[in-house]
Amino acid sequence: MTQTRPGGWLARTLQRLTADDSTIDAQELRAETDRTGCEPVSHCRKGEVVTVTGRLKSVVYTPRETVPTLEAELFDGSGSVTLVWLGRRRIPGIEPGRSLTARGRFAHFDGRKVIYNPWYELSAG
Repeated sequence: MTQTRPGGWLARTLQRLTADDSTIDAQELRAETDRTGCEPVSHCRKGEVVTVTGRLKSVVYTPRETVPTLEAELFDGSGSVTLVWLGRRRIPGIEPGRSLTARGRFAHFDGRKVIYNPWYELSAG
C-alpha cells in the first residue's frame, strides 16, 4: 500500500483544484520570486537594498503641492510594496497587470512598505 506524503503530488493537486483564483495566482507569483532569486516582499526589512519581482496591482498618479508622484503597488504573492517615482506623472509600460522586477532601498512610510525611485525592468508580455 502506497502512502501519500503530506505536501506530495496528490495533496498539491487537490489543493490546486479546490483553491480560488487569487490563491493560485499568489502561489504562481511566489514561485516566480523563488525562480528568479528575488527577495519575497514579506522578508524585506527596512533599510535593505532589495530586488523584488511581481505584478502591478494598481498605478496611481498623485499630484502633490511640492512634487508629483507616480505610485504603483507591486504584489509578489507574499505581500505588496509601493513603488514610488518622485517627479513623474507617467512612465510608459508602468500599468496594472504588468510584471516587473524592481531594485531599491526598502522603507516604511505612513504604515506602507515602499521603494522610492526604484530601478526597474519590465517583463516581456
